[in-house]
Amino acid sequence: MKPSYVLITPVRNEESTIGTTLESVVRQTIPPVEWVIVSDESTDRTDEIVQDYVAKYPFIHLLRLTRRPHRSFSSVVFATEAGINALSYKDYDFIGFLDADIRFTEAYYADIMEQFASNIKLGLAGGLVVDCVGGRRVVNKQSLGDVAGAVQFFRRACFDSLGGLIGIPEGGWDAITCVQARMHGFSTQTFPEIQVDHLKPRNAAEGNIARRFFQLGVRDYALGNHPLFETGKCAYRCLEQPYIIGGTMRFIGYLWCCITQRKRMLSPEIIMEIRRGQLARLFSFL
Repeated sequence: MKPSYVLITPVRNEESTIGTTLESVVRQTIPPVEWVIVSDESTDRTDEIVQDYVAKYPFIHLLRLTRRPHRSFSSVVFATEAGINALSYKDYDFIGFLDADIRFTEAYYADIMEQFASNIKLGLAGGLVVDCVGGRRVVNKQSLGDVAGAVQFFRRACFDSLGGLIGIPEGGWDAITCVQARMHGFSTQTFPEIQVDHLKPRNAAEGNIARRFFQLGVRDYALGNHPLFETGKCAYRCLEQPYIIGGTMRFIGYLWCCITQRKRMLSPEIIMEIRRGQLARLFSFL
């Protein structure tokens, strides 16, 4: 019997890309048994586009949120949890989170589930997210032991072990799930040979480039990144586009939080585990 999976997609004003994501999913060689798309008070044609697919594909459901709490980077966690609670199919083997600006091949989920079948310890996986910017495909450097939130795909037992998602205002929920999964004895893996296209700039809602990278530094601080690791990371990011400014603004955002002693919301146990892994990577590189 083929493994079954469900998908959750939080959306807000994604009319320019959600049609591509919808087509990617409905063309899968192994389609999901249920896909809940959660519209977080979209004001463009997002809901209308989704409804057209709902009428054609019984496994797609649209949930529209209203009267939302104050919006922040944790809003995606709120919307995702709402989608999970709305699932009518409960006996699934895998659960995946999927952003509404992603494009992938027809065998994407079949290929990912094949990786799970070959490694019983694998708890969280996904393909390599490639940014499509200005007609170019840009492969960002990342640890293959972590999985981007845009395509996180969990073995059921791994996801259940988390006890729910942790949302903090600065964002980074996907980094937290990776750490939690490893803390519970599961392995996490991005497979670079299985690629997906990301159709718009990351963190685009934050505005201009300087502000976007400053916010990433704030996020790094909130996640508890070790100062040595963050310094090396930002120095390395200066060699990537946008050259100098990206890594510099990221470090300024992190440093600003250190100076102002911004309060962290994560538990000391999770921060300790994050730093342990970062120092191991840093020393291994050195």
